Amino acid sequence: MEKYYLAVDIGASSGRHILGSLKDGKLNLEEIYRFPNGMKDVDGSVCWDVEALFCEIKEGLKRCKEAGKIPSYMGIDTWAVDYVLLDGKDQVLGKTYGYRDSRTTGMDEKVYEIISREELYGRTGIQKQIFNTIYQLMAVKQKEPELFDKAESLLFIPDYFHFLLTGVKKTEYTNATTSQLVSPRTKDWDYELIDRLEYSRKIFGKISKPGTYVGNFREEIRREVGFDCQVILPATHDTGSAVAAIPTTKDNALYISSGTWSLMGTELMAADCTLESMKRNLTNEGGYDYRFRYLKNIMGLWMIQSVRREFKEEYSYDYICRQASEQTIPSIVDCNDNCFLAPKSMIEEVKDYCQKSGQQVPENEWETAAVIYNSLGRCYAETIGQIEQMTGQKYDRIYVVGGGSNAEYLNRITAKYTGRAVYAGPGEATAIGNLLVQMLYNQEFVNLKMARACVKDSFEIRKYEKT
Repeated sequence: MEKYYLAVDIGASSGRHILGSLKDGKLNLEEIYRFPNGMKDVDGSVCWDVEALFCEIKEGLKRCKEAGKIPSYMGIDTWAVDYVLLDGKDQVLGKTYGYRDSRTTGMDEKVYEIISREELYGRTGIQKQIFNTIYQLMAVKQKEPELFDKAESLLFIPDYFHFLLTGVKKTEYTNATTSQLVSPRTKDWDYELIDRLEYSRKIFGKISKPGTYVGNFREEIRREVGFDCQVILPATHDTGSAVAAIPTTKDNALYISSGTWSLMGTELMAADCTLESMKRNLTNEGGYDYRFRYLKNIMGLWMIQSVRREFKEEYSYDYICRQASEQTIPSIVDCNDNCFLAPKSMIEEVKDYCQKSGQQVPENEWETAAVIYNSLGRCYAETIGQIEQMTGQKYDRIYVVGGGSNAEYLNRITAKYTGRAVYAGPGEATAIGNLLVQMLYNQEFVNLKMARACVKDSFEIRKYEKT
């Protein structure tokens, strides 16, 4: 009888239930259910609707039952840094803020009044992003201190969904590291840092590794969806799962996890928390088996997604890529500038940036898209140079995984600007990595290298030559 594993992979714009199974040494995928997602305005705040998302999770489980393909194991991954605070009755306190909410503005300076940016990086190795959990919690302390008084626990979004399914609270390692509150040396919360910031120590639960058993479905969930299942922690940070699925057995591979964000980096066995690493704004996020994802957060396809929403007609991403490829505008923007994080109009923001920097201003949406794609390629090239300088390694190829690996024009642009061959695919890397960790738990693979070899053999990987 075929054994099924289920990855529930929830991104910033959509979620999907992907069933995985092994047959003749190859991984087979089947999408069972897909649903929309997005941040919503709640009384002037940018928030997630976690109640609606959990309903979608259960609906996807019911679809598995209807299809007669009941998973034995499952796990959920999402974006990082966002969380819920729970009271003593496990009820959500306050709003479930999204990372694009503006309440963190100025909270970095509040943190730096207590600990310098240099010491903070030395303790955590995490890239400064204004939406990191450390700054979100400072916003709670400054603006909603009553929530801390009532809070008994903090769970990141996927941990919260696992809790709703099983009744068991587990805090998963890869997501926890993005909070900028975890020590890369102890692989645990930096409680001294937490105390200095005057955050409530009790809300930070024990951290568990990917591949940890959480529990079986609660009786109420079993009745509702029609079956029982073992819930296993994947790398709950979607990038952690995507990196687990890089299709190579070589160590020190260079990758881009390409989607709403572009996460570009390599893997280290020990974090680099040096001042030079901090100056280059590189980060040391936790990975599977206590590897470190040494990478840079780049704005990524969020910019193209935002431009697409402004079009008068709905165009496919393939069509946008083709139109952008025919433009000759030379302008370049800094993809990591905060002005592109959540603008009212991405098109106008790109135009404004070009005008202020004395460059040619795009005259239409296709030139705007071309500026964004070329800017991403330039940013990738600069980031490779920084990573090579910091690691002492030379990289002749880039593995591009995730939804952005299907953007052929961007892959060609990446090869052009970086001077490296690009190996693109698989597109569903996040779900695949989620499934691999479940399979590693069930001893389908001896180790991660063997699991990655399976990915290499199971999926088409497209090569783009350097130019």
